[in-house]
Amino acid sequence: MTAFAKSHKELRVYKNSFESAMEIFRITKTFPSEEKYSLVDQIRRSSRSVCTNLSEAWRKRRYKAAFIAKLSDSETEACETQVHLEFALACGYMDQKTASQLEERYEQILSQLVLMIDKADSWLIAPKQRQNKK
Repeated sequence: MTAFAKSHKELRVYKNSFESAMEIFRITKTFPSEEKYSLVDQIRRSSRSVCTNLSEAWRKRRYKAAFIAKLSDSETEACETQVHLEFALACGYMDQKTASQLEERYEQILSQLVLMIDKADSWLIAPKQRQNKK
């Protein structure tokens, strides 16, 4: 799988999470000012952390446990973002259609992350010694 992607930026899950984080950024500009240091800050941080942890996981592909740990962190941040979206909807800061679309995108992101975790071995970089022996 990794033979096709030269950078984390080429991964569909990264592109999907980046676009979702940017959409959240745009939407949260309309939230009330009293939420600036609460919900706005939290949802922006968690949505961006999905991307950040993915990029860190990409650089940790030499070490299976570290790779999986970073993907797991990304998965956790995606779930946190879903909870913040639920609060935003319940507080009336976004409409049902927008909330549903973002919820669906984060379900897709979570599925992609779980698949990467389940197939971690296919993403790992083999040590040079093993590559040279083959």
